[in-house]
Amino acid sequence: MLASAAGDWAIAPGYSVKWSTTGDAAGIFKGLAGTIHFDEANLNTASFNVSIDVASLNTGNGLMNTHAKSAEWLDATKYPKISFVSAKVVKAGAGYQAIGNLTMHGATKPLTLPFTFQHTGSGGLFHATFTVNRTQFGVGKPGDVDDNISIELSVPVTKQ
Repeated sequence: MLASAAGDWAIAPGYSVKWSTTGDAAGIFKGLAGTIHFDEANLNTASFNVSIDVASLNTGNGLMNTHAKSAEWLDATKYPKISFVSAKVVKAGAGYQAIGNLTMHGATKPLTLPFTFQHTGSGGLFHATFTVNRTQFGVGKPGDVDDNISIELSVPVTKQ
């Protein structure tokens, strides 16, 4: 059996993927999966390839969940995953930036994802807060809710 490479992390239970608008639309996603390679001392080898199961969306309101997963919004049947794949990771101030592509609702757009990383014993914690313009991905109709959706990620990880 090969030893895992330094910087390989597994997503641990207890992660949080929250989204909200300035209005009353908000919720969480479960179903986060993927591969993370992050070594602070060797950023040129860092990579993120993660996805979220769209059907795992929960707004706390059954009718709103059904609508958000329908063809009018995220279309969970046709587009079951939202994914982010980094092309590079760079140091930025007190944190980092993962520069790559976000794919949602069948559209792929460039995204710079600012994040921090904190060691926690034998594991770590990634945290990111960023905004996505849903209309750039063809999600929903103009005026339904705010165009800009705030995303907050808190992802504990363990060494692989």
